[in-house]
Amino acid sequence: MGGRLSIAGLGPGDHALITPEVVQALAEATDVVGYIPYVARVAPREGLTLHPSDNREELSRARAALTLAAAGKRVVVVSSGDPGVFAMASAVFEAMEGRPDWQALDVRVLPGITAMLAAAARAGAPLGHDFCTINLSDNLKPWSLIEMRLRAAIGADMAMAFYNPRSTSRPHTFEQVLQLLRETCEPDRLVLFARAVSTPQERLQCVSLSQATPDMADMRTLVIVGSSTTRRVGRFVYTPRSVAA
Repeated sequence: MGGRLSIAGLGPGDHALITPEVVQALAEATDVVGYIPYVARVAPREGLTLHPSDNREELSRARAALTLAAAGKRVVVVSSGDPGVFAMASAVFEAMEGRPDWQALDVRVLPGITAMLAAAARAGAPLGHDFCTINLSDNLKPWSLIEMRLRAAIGADMAMAFYNPRSTSRPHTFEQVLQLLRETCEPDRLVLFARAVSTPQERLQCVSLSQATPDMADMRTLVIVGSSTTRRVGRFVYTPRSVAA
């Protein structure tokens, strides 16, 4: 068989949420490339070489994977969730720029279940109508751009899903987000904190905006802020699809 590069999503955590397509790609792989904790989710076996690397090495990781595929290997680049959502698919395509030889390779993107979708399903249907997704990390973009996009999403009255809300290196970012929300949204706006969904450490908490605090989130937490129409029904949270004119 010739070389092939699959860019795969491992889902939010539970092995049962990995798609059959990704399971098949991993079974056929000669090499698995990815961030250390994601590669650790792949079981070692004879004939498979694992290539774990640090989180901030996305482009070099992508180039290494493309080099292996060009040498005839069957390579899988793994990400959590979906590889096209704040993950490795875009890094691989960026690495392919200016390299016609790599662009000619058999490259496939294999979708996965994102933390956003897994969290929404656990809660009910908070993303049932128009929504947007924003990565709150300022590692690759300035806070001013994050704030601009937040204000636009709030002004459009969309539900919002936040990735990477708070870390030890930037503990105040999410506090700024909450402050902006309090300045522009009603105090009873629903906020869902979904931590480590589908793992043994899973924890869901839904509170009003007035009750939300920064310490409710960390890097393993997916935060969903409802729109003005998002509401509770029993133990569930949902956003209706119909909107009054």
